[in-house]
Amino acid sequence: MSVRLLNESVIKIKYLTMDITWGDEKTMHFRTNIGLITTDGPYGPDVMACEWTHQVSYRPALISIHVNVKNATHENILASKVFGVNIASADQSVLSSVAGGNSGKTTDKIKALGELGFHFIQATQIPVLLVEGAAFVAECKLFDYRTVGDHTQFIGEVVAVTLQKEKEPLIYGAGKYWHQGENIPKPSVEEMERIKKIVATHKK
Repeated sequence: MSVRLLNESVIKIKYLTMDITWGDEKTMHFRTNIGLITTDGPYGPDVMACEWTHQVSYRPALISIHVNVKNATHENILASKVFGVNIASADQSVLSSVAGGNSGKTTDKIKALGELGFHFIQATQIPVLLVEGAAFVAECKLFDYRTVGDHTQFIGEVVAVTLQKEKEPLIYGAGKYWHQGENIPKPSVEEMERIKKIVATHKK
């Protein structure tokens, strides 16, 4: 990394980097939702549990997912250029476990989940199945993708959305599933006014 100083001189800063592997206790403090990524392509209809699923833009609406290059989902997206993002609801922990614990290259997870009582429906705008009963569903066309470390970041542009307000999203962290707990109130109006005055005295 290069840093340019005010006098235009340049100094080189070398940072040490490290790996944090899957299951390492250092990752246990992250809390995420579970994106159930549905695709169709060389490996047929498939669903994968994707912990790293995030909205990254409002206009246009973009959702980022991160997929290991070895996964069937990776090849399905590259071939079809579309995918579904289904945010798992709190009553879909079994679905998430099956989707995340098996490979679409060797297992027909759609059929297995159907036998377990879960249902899929056809998307309205793209040729993939969607998870019935998910808290949030977005149909996406591939907007961009790039290699980021040991995963590929696929960014999808949303072309259709379905929201089930009564459904609570499933939360994942520390290797376990969770549901939302007690709401932590924001600071009161009075406290925010006091904070604002203090911050105002430190404007640059």
